[in-house]
Amino acid sequence: MCRLFESIKVVDGRLLNIDYHNARFNRSRRELFNCTDEVDLRDGIDIPLDLPRAVHKCRVEYAAGIERVEFTKYQRRTINTLTLVECDTIEYAHKYVDRTGIHQLLEGIVTDDILIVKHGLITDTSFANIVFHDGARWLTPATPLLPGTARARLLDHRTIIAQEIRVSDLRHFAKAAIINAMLDLNDECTIRMEAITPCS
Repeated sequence: MCRLFESIKVVDGRLLNIDYHNARFNRSRRELFNCTDEVDLRDGIDIPLDLPRAVHKCRVEYAAGIERVEFTKYQRRTINTLTLVECDTIEYAHKYVDRTGIHQLLEGIVTDDILIVKHGLITDTSFANIVFHDGARWLTPATPLLPGTARARLLDHRTIIAQEIRVSDLRHFAKAAIINAMLDLNDECTIRMEAITPCS
């Protein structure tokens, strides 16, 4: 049986963006395990009273129901360089614990991370969605491998716009940024466009 997980940002004992995590959690349960009930993750997560007042990651592993919850102090990865990697067969429509396919794409890569191209379209990095700034707007690929919770919130708030983005379109952008449950646009995790290079 496949297992999935949610990574939830915890700040000062509060679960952030929890409604979007709930939506993805229950959607995956319906699609993969035929679950018809709605579960609120808040009911299955007990935040330790002695958790230090800092940013933590709450990892919830689940199948039909929650199987494991753990908290770790968040350590932000530094991502300054990306390698474009093409793979038309990769599938990651749900947040699976098994990330073998993504790990295989990372083999031999010397940059900080990869930017995956599928059928000629930009998708995601190995662990985050990506957005690009055209000088006026933030655009995100309409074809992500995994629609993230931060991406969903920013789309709902019209902070970013979804659009098909091809490799040939990258030259039109001024900069890029990565976003996920732990990284928001306000965190300024920006990447220079010249630091996104083709796979050699």
